[in-house]
Amino acid sequence: MYSDDKHSRDKLIGTQQQLVAKGLTSGTSGNVSVRTGTGMLITPTGVAADTLKAEHIVHMSLDGTIPAGQLSPSSEWQMHADVYLNKPREVTAVVHCHSPYATILACAHKPIPAQHYMVAAAGGYEIPLADYATFGSKALSEANLKALSNSSACLLANHGQLALGYDLESALRLAETVEEQAFWYWGVLAIGTPQVLQREQMDEVLTAFASYGQQ
Repeated sequence: MYSDDKHSRDKLIGTQQQLVAKGLTSGTSGNVSVRTGTGMLITPTGVAADTLKAEHIVHMSLDGTIPAGQLSPSSEWQMHADVYLNKPREVTAVVHCHSPYATILACAHKPIPAQHYMVAAAGGYEIPLADYATFGSKALSEANLKALSNSSACLLANHGQLALGYDLESALRLAETVEEQAFWYWGVLAIGTPQVLQREQMDEVLTAFASYGQQ
């Protein structure tokens, strides 16, 4: 759980700036949030990453209430808030970006199948695709939640990608993994037909992931 303090705000800014530096988003697109004890911190709308300051970060309740004297939050605040309202409290960070290859597949309405075992990094058998809805709308948030029912990441049709994490670092890593998987899938589609892993094979991967790395 994050707090409404300068350290948490600075970490949000750093993550938004990394999205740009890593080529996962550009300009003022993309947004990042963290769960706090009384709501969430989220990046503001229309402010470029390299000009963000701690005082620009918006602290708001999950019902959309914004204390006076702050900038307007990201236009996508609803989908961040609904993740925190509907996912376990261990999920404390959300990263949304328009990374190039994930967005290509999202525009083609192609979820990412288990063409590589690292699809399991999102916790399921594929990177699912959320149905299209207008950006910033409740309908988009509902579509995302449906896609995220068995996954920690999804593609947003004709839009981009969304990744959840137990902290900002893990959410950013997952967004990078989704983009990597999207790049590989795009490449495989360019040369032929993907050889998708069987469900039993992915079951073994998911089991192995439960004890992989530093727990």
